[in-house]
Amino acid sequence: MIVAGFGFRQSATADSLADALARSGGAADALATPADLAEAPAFRALARRLRLPCRPVEPAALTAQATSTQSPASRASRGTGSVAEAAALAAAGPGARLLSPRVISADGRATCALAEGASG
Repeated sequence: MIVAGFGFRQSATADSLADALARSGGAADALATPADLAEAPAFRALARRLRLPCRPVEPAALTAQATSTQSPASRASRGTGSVAEAAALAAAGPGARLLSPRVISADGRATCALAEGASG
């Protein structure tokens, strides 16, 4: 299973998220983001558009992940180097591996990373 993990600003649109997903490689079986962002209109709209399930990720699961990229802003606000990478890895399950490190949407409002794991 491939999970697309997202980090995004409140000003992000579904198109921002879709652009980040396309830049990361574009193929996913599920979408993941921090639990407090899982009901954001842009995230829900993308999930409906793609007909993919959403996996909210709790803060402790985010901070438990080792990320390949490091954003000082993500580290300060969420305790992880990359919200997108951490969300993808956590939602993909134990032993997941990163397929694509975080990429940033053209408008700079969203990031996406892909992880593969056995979690279904």
